[in-house]
Amino acid sequence: MRWLMKFRVLWDIHRSRCGFYPAPQYLRCQSLSGAGAPRWNDCDTPEEFNFASDVLDYWTQMEKEGKRGPNPALWWVNNQGDEVKWSFREMTDLTRRAANVFTQTCGLQEGDHLALILPRVPEWWLVIVACIRTGIVFMPGTTQMKAKDILYRLQVSKAKGIVTTDTLAPEVDSVASECPALKTKLLVSDHSRKGWLDFRSLMRSESPVHTCIKSKTLDPMAIFFTSGTTGFPKMAKHSHGLALRSFFPSCRKLLQLKTSDVLWCLSDTGWILAVGGSLLEPWTAGSTVFVHHLPQFDPKVIVQTLFKYPITQCFAAPSVFRMILQQNSTSLRFPTLEHCCTGGEALLPEEQELWRRQTGVLLYQAYGQSETGISCGTLRGMKIKPGSMGKAIPPYDVQIIDDKGNILPPNTEGNIGIRIKPTRPIGVFVCYENNPVKTAEVECGDFYSSGDRATVDAEGYFWFLGRADDVINASGYRIGPAEVENALAEHPAVAESAVVSSPDPIRGEVVKAFIVLTPNFLSHDRDQLTKELQQHVKSVTAPYKYPRKVEFVSELPKTITGKIKRSELRKKEFGQM
Repeated sequence: MRWLMKFRVLWDIHRSRCGFYPAPQYLRCQSLSGAGAPRWNDCDTPEEFNFASDVLDYWTQMEKEGKRGPNPALWWVNNQGDEVKWSFREMTDLTRRAANVFTQTCGLQEGDHLALILPRVPEWWLVIVACIRTGIVFMPGTTQMKAKDILYRLQVSKAKGIVTTDTLAPEVDSVASECPALKTKLLVSDHSRKGWLDFRSLMRSESPVHTCIKSKTLDPMAIFFTSGTTGFPKMAKHSHGLALRSFFPSCRKLLQLKTSDVLWCLSDTGWILAVGGSLLEPWTAGSTVFVHHLPQFDPKVIVQTLFKYPITQCFAAPSVFRMILQQNSTSLRFPTLEHCCTGGEALLPEEQELWRRQTGVLLYQAYGQSETGISCGTLRGMKIKPGSMGKAIPPYDVQIIDDKGNILPPNTEGNIGIRIKPTRPIGVFVCYENNPVKTAEVECGDFYSSGDRATVDAEGYFWFLGRADDVINASGYRIGPAEVENALAEHPAVAESAVVSSPDPIRGEVVKAFIVLTPNFLSHDRDQLTKELQQHVKSVTAPYKYPRKVEFVSELPKTITGKIKRSELRKKEFGQM
């Protein structure tokens, strides 16, 4: 990590060689907040857009002209007392170097796919912006993945490169021979590894001179893997329009960020919320992105951090706020915290009220998916209806629809749909890559059907009810039952299984597995077998997917055609039978 903290010296040496390009006229003329933050109107679709050149380099120019305050663009800390503060000028320099690493050293080209599996380290931000500069399609993934998860993602995406840490490098090496498209392996570490390029060393030696591509707004930018109930995760492909949407006035109203704000988004780096909440949204506004490494989730560290640093806004899953409230702190009145937003799972009204009483700060809700980004929310300053996830955020036209795409009247349960015809709004995913069948399945009349169930009241507030597709939301992680069931099936004790969500007072929901045992294991100690199965799942797939609850049953409820009736098991768990 020393190279990160010493890079300011290197940057001072090179900045005289690296020209800064003035912002385009359409950016310099418009203002929403601070020192002339760039924006478009809600329904604008410029032919060209690139977040790196149109946003990052814009704020670099503002810093150069003295039109932005002294706050860093990126402020990173860890538990060891290390600290990295990079200005927008340094971010421009570093991301241009990273862009040259990818194109000049690695030979990656526009349109190539790059797997990005990093924890909360500064290089995660460098890689994403460098990919945007070069047109390389980045694919974030959680660091909790195992070899099997990585193999699937590398194969199905035909990724030509991967960036990860020495912790996951052995997992990659164990499957690399089965991934013929994979040509480049970049390691983010203080140590070297055979067969891997040292990203940090290459960054030090690369030139900071790079010309950003002129990307079309609808050119591909990113792919997010999203879980489903059957089969493996799908690849939701997004264009540069995902980043453009952060400019739209209606989207900016959700957090109403200013250049003086310090935003801490605690999302896992593998999810779309991290890209939006820890990069696109704050940097569009010229705000500071605050990051704590947090290799292990620890509510005590989160509380200490909120007291120690001048964080003004916090975005996290409900389970984070829930755990903070359960800390035995004498006070939760954080000195600089002004605004909190949550999403990713259901939030109880009483939890919202308790947070307000304990902290003096209101807790707002938002809703979104890997396919859409944030589509609904209670905008800052808008009336909060406890338990509601707020209203639709333009340019999205969000409606409650039936299975044929007909709009349902207020207070009627249906599917959450976003209108995509006759015009697909900026921000909605392009398609499931290489999967036209699954893409067609989520199109319902004139709408994209989210698969989530909800109602909308007469004032336009949406009320989330559950997932029609059985996907489990545990502490903000979306988990497909099939992924867990496939892992369990590899254990000799499991004849068959069904995985559903189960209520939990801390996490909101957890994974529960109903298991039918094979004859040879019927006499085994059930408590010991539960631990063994849980450990097995952790060892073959991402640990967050393991079943925290296990129930052994003689048979599973099935339909006449033999399909498992997960809905029946889920109703049992939530006391609806």
